Amino acid sequence: MERYEWTVTNEQQSERIDKLLTNFDESWSRTQTQAWIKDNHVLVNNEKVKSNYKVNEGDVIRLEIPELEQLEVEAENIPLDIVYEDSDVIVVNKPRGMVVHPAPGHYSGTLVNALMYHCKDLSGINGVIRPGIVHRIDKDTSGLIMVAKNDQAHESLVEQLKAKTTKRLYKAVVHGVIPHQHGTIEAPIGRDKKDRQSMTVTEENSRDAVTHFTVLEVFDTFTYVQCELETGRTHQIRVHMKYIGYPLAGDPKYGPKKKTLDIDGQALHAAVLGFIHPRTGEEMVFEAPLPADMEELLHYLRTR
Repeated sequence: MERYEWTVTNEQQSERIDKLLTNFDESWSRTQTQAWIKDNHVLVNNEKVKSNYKVNEGDVIRLEIPELEQLEVEAENIPLDIVYEDSDVIVVNKPRGMVVHPAPGHYSGTLVNALMYHCKDLSGINGVIRPGIVHRIDKDTSGLIMVAKNDQAHESLVEQLKAKTTKRLYKAVVHGVIPHQHGTIEAPIGRDKKDRQSMTVTEENSRDAVTHFTVLEVFDTFTYVQCELETGRTHQIRVHMKYIGYPLAGDPKYGPKKKTLDIDGQALHAAVLGFIHPRTGEEMVFEAPLPADMEELLHYLRTR
């Protein structure tokens, strides 16, 4: 068990305890620190506190990080659409329906299971459950994802994501006709109080989120758009497009309850991925064509 202790400085006073903890180590997310606080792994002056506690100068913060449950993740011979691979990184075109890494209810059939069969040298920064995983895309979102083969590459790619220098373009079909060609959605995203499995635009316990979009094609009651991520929050495009009144077609969580188009999951595809190679410094950009179900969807909308 890892143990830490800090004393709050004058500059840090009045900061929320959950947010303050994320500043001590950038790999700790707000969600993770809130879980530690809830489970009493964080004490302030030897007293239990809540996540919204605002610290005072001189407060002594003690954190004990519990041991992670050890789970064996098995390598599985699952076909992968590998767009690029070298000794440092792999770029994979993930199919719709595949979970990125093991989680409760999904301990097999994931991208990680497939990667562990394909190669034995994945970075260990995220531990046994998420080896090599630098970022994620949702189960029912298809498209490009980058994976690190060693810790140096992992750290470089994570820093690029934090610095907002990676290129991530998505193609999506949304409900409604967007009347303008371009737009930027700048709205913070956090956990939905009414549904803890969903995200929403909120000022409370949220993180800044920015999505830029461009209209590619307009149909009678739908719009085909390209979205560019400036940040990478959970469900960001899905939440932001719903927020401005144009939810993704087929989205079972954020779209209309009644299914309107024949597609299994949200019509969202990570089409372009760009980053600086962590070893060579070369600028690399990859593209993945639309999956067949989205091509069929667009053909239906153009000809119906």
